[in-house]
Amino acid sequence: MTALLTALGAAAAFIAATSGGAPTAAAASTTLIDAQIVEVYVFLLAAFTGFQIITKVPPLLHTPLMAATNAISAISLVASIVIAGAERPLYINIMGAVAVAAATINVVGGFVITDRMLKMFKKTEAPK
Repeated sequence: MTALLTALGAAAAFIAATSGGAPTAAAASTTLIDAQIVEVYVFLLAAFTGFQIITKVPPLLHTPLMAATNAISAISLVASIVIAGAERPLYINIMGAVAVAAATINVVGGFVITDRMLKMFKKTEAPK
């Protein structure tokens, strides 16, 4: 929790520091690099937090949480499509395309697995 609050504080301080005045070309380049560093920092914190949460989920709650995770993955799919099509440097667009592929695989695979798990709970009729 402390790490998350630290990340939010760092992001808020970064936004406050970079929000003043019209930037020059050199400052805009530096600001883009600084923004990318903050984005990587937030991604790493999100990955660490997600790992810590997922490892503590009991098996009984796995199926309902899997369905909710599929919805979150669909949101990340939309965000990765936005990033892939944005007016940014080529390497960011390539990473966005990779994110689109990974999120698509995650959404489709998640729904297939959830459907398979839910079929296990359906009652079958006894043979006559």
